[in-house]
Amino acid sequence: NDLITQSCCFYVFQLFLASMAFVYFSKAFGGAYMKSSITQIERRFDIPSSLIGFIDGSFEMGNLLVIAFVSYFGAKLHRPRLIGIGCVIMAAGCYLTALPHFFQGPYKYETSVSHSTNVNSTESILPCLSNHSVTDTDDTPDVSAIKACEKAAGSSMWIYVFLGNMLRGIGETPIMPLGVSYLDDFSREENTPFYLACIHTVGILGPMFGFMLGSFLAKIYVDVGSVDLDTITITHKDSRWVGAWWLGFIVTGTVILMSSIPFWFLPKSLPKQGKQNFLDFIEFGCNKFTRKISHIFSLMVLTYLVVVNGFIGMITFKPKFMEQTFGQSASKAIFLIGILNLPAVALGIITGGFVLKRFKLGVIGAARVSITASIGSFCMLAIQVFIQCDNAEVAGLTVSYQGASHVSYNPQTLLSQCNMGCSCSIKHWDPVCAYNGMTYASPCLAGCQTSTGTGKEMVFHNCTCISEMTAPVSNMSAVLGQCPRKSDCDNKFKIYMALSVLGSFISACGGTPGYIVLLRSIQPDLKSLALGMQTLIVRTLGGIPPPIYFGALIDRTCLKWGTKQCGGRGACRLYDANAFRYRKTSPWLAVYQKHVHFSI
Repeated sequence: NDLITQSCCFYVFQLFLASMAFVYFSKAFGGAYMKSSITQIERRFDIPSSLIGFIDGSFEMGNLLVIAFVSYFGAKLHRPRLIGIGCVIMAAGCYLTALPHFFQGPYKYETSVSHSTNVNSTESILPCLSNHSVTDTDDTPDVSAIKACEKAAGSSMWIYVFLGNMLRGIGETPIMPLGVSYLDDFSREENTPFYLACIHTVGILGPMFGFMLGSFLAKIYVDVGSVDLDTITITHKDSRWVGAWWLGFIVTGTVILMSSIPFWFLPKSLPKQGKQNFLDFIEFGCNKFTRKISHIFSLMVLTYLVVVNGFIGMITFKPKFMEQTFGQSASKAIFLIGILNLPAVALGIITGGFVLKRFKLGVIGAARVSITASIGSFCMLAIQVFIQCDNAEVAGLTVSYQGASHVSYNPQTLLSQCNMGCSCSIKHWDPVCAYNGMTYASPCLAGCQTSTGTGKEMVFHNCTCISEMTAPVSNMSAVLGQCPRKSDCDNKFKIYMALSVLGSFISACGGTPGYIVLLRSIQPDLKSLALGMQTLIVRTLGGIPPPIYFGALIDRTCLKWGTKQCGGRGACRLYDANAFRYRKTSPWLAVYQKHVHFSI
């Protein structure tokens, strides 16, 4: 009977390991997809980066609401079932996030001219003579008309995304503290690092699939199936393009819901590996926690707080950084993160766990591995700061109309002698690429007199501003869209990605050893509460503020703001790439330097 019981418990424990791996995969799948959709959501709701950072931080806010309750009472209740309940709540959050798409009307991107798609049309589009005025922004707005427009456009629908993301945070709360404590309670001490490494390695596949799904859906138009795609004159490389962001949340919500199923059938407790007795969970309180907590645990929490602060801010805006600094499309940036960075992280996590098990390293050895990894990844990040591409050449914003380099945050510089007679609007962003390699904010601001073709194939001719270039040009035509970056930028981007991947691997090598140091610094009877408190502190101070202040810093580098459908400032269309790089990377370097200091 004892042999049968041991065998049964062994298989139940294996089922728990498999279930934990799947739930780590699914929650990471949903979280990574949210990160990959940040740019699409920002564009769809026409909101600044600081607000999208606030929305992204709602996940941590949801965590904060229930983490104390889950950590304190979790060990006394049925831990697997609490994890199952959390998964159901996470799935509901994903579905709620996708809901605004079905309430909003079709997405209307800003454009400065009427684009005809009828090949038999004889309509003649004259950009320079369009009915615009430089005084558009000064007209007295009709308040009632704006309110009616905003109601029809669903301008406040981002609140659903905020609440859905918060629900995801609430549902994710029990997984880490209760799941890890359950695993550590019923496994041999020497096996815990390997089990954790395996779970985290399977879990890291979630972000890979999440970013790849985000990359795929970023190429599919947001209103696919409900609009005629032939009428869409922008491509997925355009800063106004919005992908089918909502569809991914339905997919991730379904996967998370499926991951909850096994936890409803797992027992409340198991025998300790190698022992016959069941563990008795001990009553404890916060006073006991403060007396027994070790200094090592306090330093580890502080270290985690510092590194998470920088990491969250960096990963939230990394796709946008690659898009603005190196001229990559949003879908390609997301795809490369998923296919290169995340496998390196997975390999690093399993490598760190293998090193601990292979060399039988104790707490001191694990701490040394963690410190070495921190220093190595800091060096990789520091080198990346010096890799840069020049700003995209946009007349009146990053270069003058004569081709001289300058950066201007004043929209009035979009006007020049060559387009002064066109009465162009300076509000709209409808870029065209001239054959001289210069981008102009709109056909009108390029001084284009006539056009041929339809839809995406439209070509503008006799653009007077092109002739203002210092080098004479024979072709004074322009096509829709921004011009590609210079060829040397692609080589710099390859170097950046190589350093980024190497840094990801080195940093991940210290993940499992660092977590083992954290676990071994906690009294056994305080494990659930301590892990919960650690999650509470890190999520509160390391998860909520970074997207907001990183987003606010990034907003200050915007050169050209878009215009909302109902008027007013929308999402940013073009950034000063150099200022963007410094304001995104410098805070991350500062906090990572503190992380290395605390680790040592």
